[in-house]
Amino acid sequence: MEEAPTTESQASRTAAVFTRAESATGDLRLHRFRSRIFRNTRFLRVWLPPGYDDAVNSARRYPVLYLNDGQNLFEAATSFTGIEWQADETADRLIREGAVPPMILVGLDNAARERIREYMPHRSLHPLTLRVHGDRYPSFLIKEVMPFLARNYRVAQGPENTGLGGSSLGALIALYTATVRPGVFGKLLIESPSLWASNRQAIRESRLVSRWPDRVFLGVGTSETGRRERDQSVVDDVRELAGILRRAGLDQKRLRLVIEEGGTHHESAWARRFPEALTFLFGKK
Repeated sequence: MEEAPTTESQASRTAAVFTRAESATGDLRLHRFRSRIFRNTRFLRVWLPPGYDDAVNSARRYPVLYLNDGQNLFEAATSFTGIEWQADETADRLIREGAVPPMILVGLDNAARERIREYMPHRSLHPLTLRVHGDRYPSFLIKEVMPFLARNYRVAQGPENTGLGGSSLGALIALYTATVRPGVFGKLLIESPSLWASNRQAIRESRLVSRWPDRVFLGVGTSETGRRERDQSVVDDVRELAGILRRAGLDQKRLRLVIEEGGTHHESAWARRFPEALTFLFGKK
């Protein structure tokens, strides 16, 4: 990795020292980030679009997509399964093709052993998690991470320029964050969400939400667990969430539901669906 002393915002209140990930496609910067809310440290992985540092773009501001489980997005070497989302390759290609505007991707690393607690907003018997910290996650993201990005990168403001997403429990906490902080995120990417957690509390709460992001992408596979009845239950939960969104007024221009035949609960499946998700969320209507 190549060491870089600071980003362009050297006067920032927070020192923005980063390393560059040489194995990534394009400019991927890793910031060691200390959270006061969670009282721990993780990496923020900031992928910049082609031409970001060009003089001609010095005044340009870019939409941003925040994604949970940042370790799994850009590099196989850091991914939990050794398979990445290929988020950098996909974004680079779609930007160059003109399918999506130049944009910034931010991968928020999970907290390893604390991942389940941070991604669970409600106590649960399955998985057994009684001391949860997920109710702090919206503040962590909105009050700590997003201001850091705004100070150090040219981030466009407003929900129309701001997306949030994740997979599995990372999708669950993304859904929770978007619903309890309405109006912050205009794009929501939900992949293989763990809607079964906490006795399906997320589904019950979703029925009470009156304001949803402008665009929502829901993805799930038919072989998420490898057990027929359980697989059907997972798909049924996602269908139910989609139904809630439709009744809330999200038509086909705002909601995309993808049920992939044979799709598993794995980074390879989320990587396959990521081009469609990114294009739907950030492409032209």
